[in-house]
Amino acid sequence: MRRIAVIMLPLVLLACIPIAAAVLVITVAGPAAGEQLRTVACGAAVPATGEWRPPFTQPYTVSRRGFGREFHPIYLRWEHHSGQDLVSQPGPGPVVAIGPGRVRFAGVSRNGYGNYVDVTHAGDVTSRYAHLARIDVRAGQPVTAGERLGFEGSTGTSTGNHLHLEILLHGVATDPVPWMLAHGAPLNGRAVTSGTSAATGSGGGTATGGAATGGAGTGGAGDTGAAAGSTAGGMEGGIGFPLPAPGDPRQASLRNPPLPIPVRVKALYEAAAARYAIPWTLLAGIGMEETGHGRVAATSSAGAEGLMQFLPATFAAVGVDGDRDGRADIRNDADSITSAANYLVRSGATDGPNGVTKALYAYNHAARYVDDVLHYAHAYGGGIVLGDPSGCDAPALTGGGGDRTLPPLTSDRVRQLLQWAGSQTGDAYVMGANGPDAWDCSSLVQTAFSRIGVSMPRTAGAQRAWLAKGDGFRVQPGTERPGDVVFWDSYLGPSRIGHVMLVWDPATRTTIEARSRSLGVGHFSYASGRSHHIFEIWRAGNMADQPTVTRSPE
Repeated sequence: MRRIAVIMLPLVLLACIPIAAAVLVITVAGPAAGEQLRTVACGAAVPATGEWRPPFTQPYTVSRRGFGREFHPIYLRWEHHSGQDLVSQPGPGPVVAIGPGRVRFAGVSRNGYGNYVDVTHAGDVTSRYAHLARIDVRAGQPVTAGERLGFEGSTGTSTGNHLHLEILLHGVATDPVPWMLAHGAPLNGRAVTSGTSAATGSGGGTATGGAATGGAGTGGAGDTGAAAGSTAGGMEGGIGFPLPAPGDPRQASLRNPPLPIPVRVKALYEAAAARYAIPWTLLAGIGMEETGHGRVAATSSAGAEGLMQFLPATFAAVGVDGDRDGRADIRNDADSITSAANYLVRSGATDGPNGVTKALYAYNHAARYVDDVLHYAHAYGGGIVLGDPSGCDAPALTGGGGDRTLPPLTSDRVRQLLQWAGSQTGDAYVMGANGPDAWDCSSLVQTAFSRIGVSMPRTAGAQRAWLAKGDGFRVQPGTERPGDVVFWDSYLGPSRIGHVMLVWDPATRTTIEARSRSLGVGHFSYASGRSHHIFEIWRAGNMADQPTVTRSPE
């Protein structure tokens, strides 16, 4: 018996132009006890750029003082902190607009902001830049992404030079870290010298010159960042890739222009998209193609019902209670739209540009349908998909148990793996960090495996796909061993893996992991795993490292 390991390299996005994947076939002897096999590599990808960018041109650190309940260093009390503090390196520097817009306010605040600037952007988005030492723009002035607004300072209620960045959606503050991540401009500490380029890479978002860094996860399980060590750039969810452009043949969109979206329906698109971490415009494209956003309410000739036109049998399998009234109703608009988001994610819409087209084709088996929906989605603004374009076409979450013929890691390698991971106890959790003193969940796991000579992908979702592709196998809860890998869903929505950890002691169900911004790296419990929508435990095979082959840009 011989094992065939197929090493698939991903579609690499360079300036949004796909480069064909290369396929390398290696013959490896059949598994035996203690044998090290070659990995089936998923590869990595170059993150996309977009219209948004960080507010500095120079390197910076992301302060531990983030969005949410924080202790005020001047008032000496706990209160809500409505933004994310950033500190440029090696000293104060210019502050620039994160995107194109118009200056709504430029002046002095009486509520602690000191000198600050508000810039309004499309979609009722406002970015706020506070504690500036100097303001270089005036109210009413249009600005481009990267245009200088002022200079970092410490005016207002501030204890040192820094920038307080806020993002307000319809006037309500939201956490800038995941918002920027979702818009292709992660706050990872990397210098962006001009334009909107916010590409990620190794070393972003870690401590610089001894300054503390920070980030903000959601539910203690956020996981993003640039690649560490042996793989190219990548971030959990926020790798981001633009919605693929429509091709030919189109049909309905050639004769039916995109209709205005009713305010109520657009709010449902946006809510469902936020819940499943996909662009709302993708849902709008389906809604337009299917029913004109609800303008056509009749049951189709095939028996499809509701705003997003589900067949009853399909809805029974993927239907979601979108308005949380206790039941999933095929004719309820909130339920229909949220179920469509669930269906797309479960069908692979976050697995690179090809995943989007495959998911749309699964929704309606016609190439022209895919191109019509993508045309409408771009007409409504396009967007960045929070996903991993690694090209690892692994089995779906609902199936695929990996390769049970693999010999597991040897006890010596497990000992080395856990010994290194345990030595990081007490380190900080920082979104996008790759060590040496700060990690997010997947960078800790990736680096732990690299210590025993195994190159694992950078993100939690890609790590699970890598195991399922043929580098490990799934084990049932109760049969796990030290060194096994545990996955569950988190801030990326109920249908996607967003957190990863290593089993430390199965008897006590404890882990070693980068848990959250408030808890850092340490030993925690996975006993609550069954309460998650996704809870999987995997065992890596005794793999030898397989160098990743990459192509140079032409």
